[in-house]
Amino acid sequence: MEPNRSESLGFVFQSRRATGWGEDGGTPKDGRKELRLSPTKPAARYEAGQTTEPRTLEQDAPQTGENPTPTGPDASGSTRLIPKMKSADTQDQRVKTFVLDTNVLLHDPGALFVFEDNNIVIPFTVLEEIDDFKGTNNDLGRNARQAVRYLDKCRTAGKLDQGVPLAEAFTNGLSLNKSTPEGKLRIVTAPQERHAALWEDKPDNRIISVAHTLHEAGERVIFVSKDINARVKSEALGVPAEDFESNKVNVEHLYPGYVSLEVDGAPIDELYAEKMLPVDRILEEPPEDSEEEPKGLESNEFALLIDKADQSHTGLGRRLADTEHLIPVAAPRKPVYGILPRNVQQTMALDLLLDDEVKLVTLIGSAGTGKTLLAVAAGMQRVFNDEHYEKLLVARPIIPMGRDLGYLPGDKDEKLLSWMQPIFDNLTYLLSTRGAPNQNAESRTAEHRIQKFINDGRLVLEPLTYIRGRSIPHQFIIIDEAQNLSPHEVKTIISRVGEDTKIVLTGDIEQIDNPYLDASSNGLSYTVDRMKGLGVVGHITLAKSERSGLASLAIERL
Repeated sequence: MEPNRSESLGFVFQSRRATGWGEDGGTPKDGRKELRLSPTKPAARYEAGQTTEPRTLEQDAPQTGENPTPTGPDASGSTRLIPKMKSADTQDQRVKTFVLDTNVLLHDPGALFVFEDNNIVIPFTVLEEIDDFKGTNNDLGRNARQAVRYLDKCRTAGKLDQGVPLAEAFTNGLSLNKSTPEGKLRIVTAPQERHAALWEDKPDNRIISVAHTLHEAGERVIFVSKDINARVKSEALGVPAEDFESNKVNVEHLYPGYVSLEVDGAPIDELYAEKMLPVDRILEEPPEDSEEEPKGLESNEFALLIDKADQSHTGLGRRLADTEHLIPVAAPRKPVYGILPRNVQQTMALDLLLDDEVKLVTLIGSAGTGKTLLAVAAGMQRVFNDEHYEKLLVARPIIPMGRDLGYLPGDKDEKLLSWMQPIFDNLTYLLSTRGAPNQNAESRTAEHRIQKFINDGRLVLEPLTYIRGRSIPHQFIIIDEAQNLSPHEVKTIISRVGEDTKIVLTGDIEQIDNPYLDASSNGLSYTVDRMKGLGVVGHITLAKSERSGLASLAIERL
């Protein structure tokens, strides 16, 4: 392998094979001078040239109880070893050192403060990469700027290159909804001797080299990155690696919004006869010798009741907000702006959408399950027919599927037309005689009627770009394709909700176009998991596609 050189830093890193160092790490066979620190300063050095085996440390001066400061090459061109962080927990073998990749801080700047009593190391390369992002006008830029602010606050607690107690930094003006961390934060500025496999001088390799060097020095290092390939490279070098999962959701056990229960026939009849049923009538207590916790229903969770003796005898109820009672749920007797539910999940979804006491509704489902159509129909019903809300506001994130088409011609509304076409398709269907067979269609086309609603200000279609800073009262809001939003973006949107406003989030967590999100980390999944059980929140996962037979086959087989 060709030696990896970094002339700008004034040092050379080469493998044992390339340099010809002796097996004992002593004098090189070609007479080259061994890399070591200046003997006039108390410090430790690497066993020169060693890259794939654990390093041994030698002390060139009497120990003074102080750790050397990582300042990079000294006047003689030698390279300093990363000093181990010294704290009260140094001797505690349970304390770990987490080396953070750039993408972790770009995903969540508060990641600095979620590792409890463990130590945090940030390679200097991470700061350089964050600096490249801080000027961008998007979520990554915002997170980059926030991460820099947090680090600046930490700077007031001491010297970052020697280690800063995060507990002190946490009390120096930081206001985060997290427990106080007890570890230390340190920024490693010294260039590191890289493993032979990391010979190419690029940011990922420099960051992994910091974790590898600390690992070889005996620390319990874990490399934290959201880059799958970086984690694989780290593990290949023997350094344990993990994804950052602080805001991740276990999608395999994501709250569906309903349960199916086998019960006696009497509670089903009582539910519809009395229009109410105590929740404890349908829940079985676990055996006394069982360690299982009693099962309950979340607020606004649905219960599909099935008679044990007769499977065709069923009932559907919903726990009413924070009460301890079920209320019966049935499909609407009249079409909701021309449509009726086609399955039990759609019945549940319409029940939540038409209940004005449920201020936040989340709908998850694959393509064709009707999540957007149901939301738009309920919004049109409550705004245009019932006039309970003043406006229907529909928004979508501007994220393309596949290659971006680039700049679009026209003004804001003309540019938005292409992005909002799926919403126009639903509106056109609902305003046509095909979508509303029981309504008297006007002579004008559906497109003309949509434009009239827009001109009257009762229908608003806009991107999410302009929502920050707004307060939106008395409106029915639909955020489509919410799976492409980050948790922070969803928080920003929901916090815009004003008095007497209802907001609906819809999306398919299996079809995410945002390259920085997945099914576990997107804002829609995060909202479902964190907001469940609140009296003003409801959720349903739609399972069956109703778009067409071909669409159902594509979802099942492709």
